[in-house]
Amino acid sequence: MAEGPPRGRTPSPGPGGAPGPPSPRAAAPPNPPAAASKWVRLNVGGTYFVSTRQTLCREPKSFLCRLCCQDGPELGSDKDETGAYLIDRDPTYFGPILNYLRHGKLIINKELAEEGVLEEAEFYNIASLVRLVKERIRDNENRTSQGPVKHVYRVLQCQEEELTQMVSTMSDGWKFEQLISIGSSYNYGNEDQAEFLCVVSRELNNSTNGIVKEPSEKAKILQERGSRM
Repeated sequence: MAEGPPRGRTPSPGPGGAPGPPSPRAAAPPNPPAAASKWVRLNVGGTYFVSTRQTLCREPKSFLCRLCCQDGPELGSDKDETGAYLIDRDPTYFGPILNYLRHGKLIINKELAEEGVLEEAEFYNIASLVRLVKERIRDNENRTSQGPVKHVYRVLQCQEEELTQMVSTMSDGWKFEQLISIGSSYNYGNEDQAEFLCVVSRELNNSTNGIVKEPSEKAKILQERGSRM
């Protein structure tokens, strides 16, 4: 007994009434290219930023990762007419946030306040960046609390023949600042001996953690020469 065509499919008649080949099914629409979903457009306070999902999802628990993660966003957000995510934050401080996610370094322009970057890092919930900004703020506060570096100056009087030896033997932080000629004060043998005023300085740091440091012998010699003026 001859078998008929499969149920549910009626072959089109071919030439001379013979059954023709079955018609092909409708092809499925092609998938969008991967590059189309790789890039993300953000509208932060009216300024547009473009980055990759890989960059934005570098911190898994961050606001940006939850907004733009590849498996489906956890946070709902409106989009503007260009399809960019709308984020109501200051775009000025978003630049350092995005650059940190790109290369892992904290770079802040001089005109930006570190406290502003910290505020945004906390909003976007980037824990590693929060720690880094806090450390920088603490270091800057420590440097400010120490105050400006102060110097102590001394003026030493010496003859020409003593000048080279005195300058070459200075130590303990003493630095040569200025040399002033005061002419010849007396004759030594048949030659006039020129005299100079030598100005030296060093950082004023004789006390550390309440411990007073005694000057070394070379420093005492310099102090004694200066006291003769």
